Amino acid sequence: MKNLAVIPARSGSKGIKGKNIKLLNGKPLLVYTIEAAKKSEIFEEIFLSTDSEAYAEIGRRFGASVPFLRSLELATDAASSIDVLREAICKYRKIGKEFDTVALLQPTSPLRTAEDIKRGYTIMEEKKANAVVGVCEVEHSPLWMNTLPADMSMQNFIREEFVNTPRQRLPKYYIVNGALYIFKVDYVLSSNGNIYKDGCFACIMPRENSVDIDDEIDFLLAEYLLKNRKRNR
Repeated sequence: MKNLAVIPARSGSKGIKGKNIKLLNGKPLLVYTIEAAKKSEIFEEIFLSTDSEAYAEIGRRFGASVPFLRSLELATDAASSIDVLREAICKYRKIGKEFDTVALLQPTSPLRTAEDIKRGYTIMEEKKANAVVGVCEVEHSPLWMNTLPADMSMQNFIREEFVNTPRQRLPKYYIVNGALYIFKVDYVLSSNGNIYKDGCFACIMPRENSVDIDDEIDFLLAEYLLKNRKRNR
């Protein structure tokens, strides 16, 4: 089975300027994902999908392939990840490279490990899955959450059957963490955008590996966890 990793790293970022190459503990953010993909030894090709030649050069320096840049129409924040994957698959086909699976590894998940990627591919094989998606357990149960009306009344804020339920006895809930998506290539090419269908399975990841960097606070948390991880090795 031939596997392609796609690391989407466009140059525009409305939240943090240059987020994908912002230094995290001395390395550009996207490098952590390249390194995890390389260490997994899963992929024939690790492709950095970017619209920036400067980003491409950083990617090449750390071991990613960038045989072509992302098209300008897919370099906006409105572009879907599925369309980015389709473009990569089709452009690789044009240069004579075919793959059986494609993994979307977002650079904003720098604590995802090679072991997380390998576990995802193990699930893919064991389940004969069309797709595997990384999830983690939520910190706070949504059963203790609700919207608030204009008068801020908390009447019936929590359903009666859960008011006196200890946290440990509440059902576990999981959230898509954005760190790992693995697809059969045919599944991506035929998808209408909804990947959560029959044949899609979860890969449960630790919360500490699931940090998704969106703002400066996330950067600080990731820095702390990475330093702590190094100390504990």
